[in-house]
Amino acid sequence: MKKIMMILAALAVVAGVATAAPKQKAEKVISTVVFTTDIDCAHCAQKVLNTIPYEKGIKDVQVDVPTKTVTVKFDAAKNSTESLTKAFESIKVKVLKSEEKK
Repeated sequence: MKKIMMILAALAVVAGVATAAPKQKAEKVISTVVFTTDIDCAHCAQKVLNTIPYEKGIKDVQVDVPTKTVTVKFDAAKNSTESLTKAFESIKVKVLKSEEKK
């Protein structure tokens, strides 16, 4: 009787594993945002480059001091424009405007 119960239990486990649907990974959505900031020197740019690339989901950061813009590419599933704005605030860089690009 114990053998039959063990065989049935093993079959139930195998059937459960076989019918379980494989998990699909969420599709990565890469967003690009251009932040207009108050940076005005190479030191400010370096401060941004030392901090923002290490936030979650960041793929690329480009700083343009003459136009005072910072372009950030990031995984939208891991980060958002609002949290990036907070990251700028944490290093004392004001975000004057943010614009999403496609």
